Amino acid sequence: MLKKSNFRKQLENLIHQPENHTYLLAVSGGADSMVLASLFRDLRDESQHSGYPFQIAHINYKLRGEDSNRDQKVVQEFCEKNHIIFHLYEVSEKDRKPENSIQLWARELRYAFFKEIQQKEKLEFLVTAHHLNDQLETFIINLSKAAGINGLSGIPSNDNHIIRPLLPFSKQEIYQFADENNIEFREDLSNKKNDYLRNKIRNEIVPKLQETNNHFLENFKKSSSYLNQTKDFVQKQIQEIENKLTVFNQDHKILSKEKLDQESDFVKFEILKKYGFNQEEEIPKIFKAENNSSFFSKDYQLIVNRDELIFIETNKKTENTNEILLIDDFDFSESQIRINLQDSMKDIDGINKNIEWNFDAEKLQFPLYLRKQQDGDEFYPMGFSGKKKVSKFFRDEKLSILARQKIWILSDSNNSVLGIIPFRQDRRYAKDEKTERILKIFNETKNEI
Repeated sequence: MLKKSNFRKQLENLIHQPENHTYLLAVSGGADSMVLASLFRDLRDESQHSGYPFQIAHINYKLRGEDSNRDQKVVQEFCEKNHIIFHLYEVSEKDRKPENSIQLWARELRYAFFKEIQQKEKLEFLVTAHHLNDQLETFIINLSKAAGINGLSGIPSNDNHIIRPLLPFSKQEIYQFADENNIEFREDLSNKKNDYLRNKIRNEIVPKLQETNNHFLENFKKSSSYLNQTKDFVQKQIQEIENKLTVFNQDHKILSKEKLDQESDFVKFEILKKYGFNQEEEIPKIFKAENNSSFFSKDYQLIVNRDELIFIETNKKTENTNEILLIDDFDFSESQIRINLQDSMKDIDGINKNIEWNFDAEKLQFPLYLRKQQDGDEFYPMGFSGKKKVSKFFRDEKLSILARQKIWILSDSNNSVLGIIPFRQDRRYAKDEKTERILKIFNETKNEI
């Protein structure tokens, strides 16, 4: 039974000292969200406005004409009456409402709106009014998709600062609470239509399941709890296995490919899924791939490096410096200028090999830069005849993809390659017997005492 006391207890289960945090409530005007808003109002009032500070957000999608406006009015008047800050988003032509995938579009729109408010108002938690019936519907949807234990565990009650304190309570309990406490709400009649899979499950499948057992929902709640406990246990075991397979975990994660390949397909999938590689057909390809092969997920690059799997966060990688100004111009009144690379590279991956390159300054186009490899790069390496593509040079040096990403190219204002640090200088720009002005570029490691 839904009561103020067990609602407060549920909040305490989700958040330590919930009265000391701030909240944004997503309120549509339906029974679920209006009960949620009323419960938060009562908690706030009982604490004499010293606890449970919250605000309310509502979106008018303009999908149901005047009914949508009436939903907005119910929420807005509730906020005005109870002195609650109200945030409204009214969908307009600029939102480009799609003909298909309305539900996905609406979800993305509202969560973007909620996030914007949270950042602006500094509200820690987003609170939604999902309940036990929503949980059952999600379970059935995921069951039909072969979603695995994570999908069958359903909607999380606390996930990435989104909390759902009504999840343990049924729709019937929510209606009863609204009736007993004279809470005004609006029914969304579109929920009665079976246009969407969730509505069909809600209106046709769930009632038949409940007919099979008077305690069906209560038993489902227990089963859902068992599944969540099982999921937590499995995830803990998976993490322990991953820890044993971890070779390196600092700037990036490296796992033993050989040892992971000895694990079950389930373990392989669960570990690789954490890095966005969640397509089952892709996993065998990773373990059969040639050395230096790369695979990409949304947030990671996976590099197969002999007996290792290297995971690099692509968003972090793009944040790194990709170009450094080395020298803006050459003072031609001088016969020689010396540049120690350590002075320019102290904030990036350094080089561990001493070099000393002498350039004819008059052959160079200033300014000079340090940058990463680009497609089509080629140069004329000292000690070799002819030219060579930089990518071919890397292959000949048997450099892994990870090692290549740490290599710096010395280039001029025309983007020509003057050298690959710390391997080879381009002979076209090197000092010769006719050189009068020398640019000396060297790497001198500074030994600390």
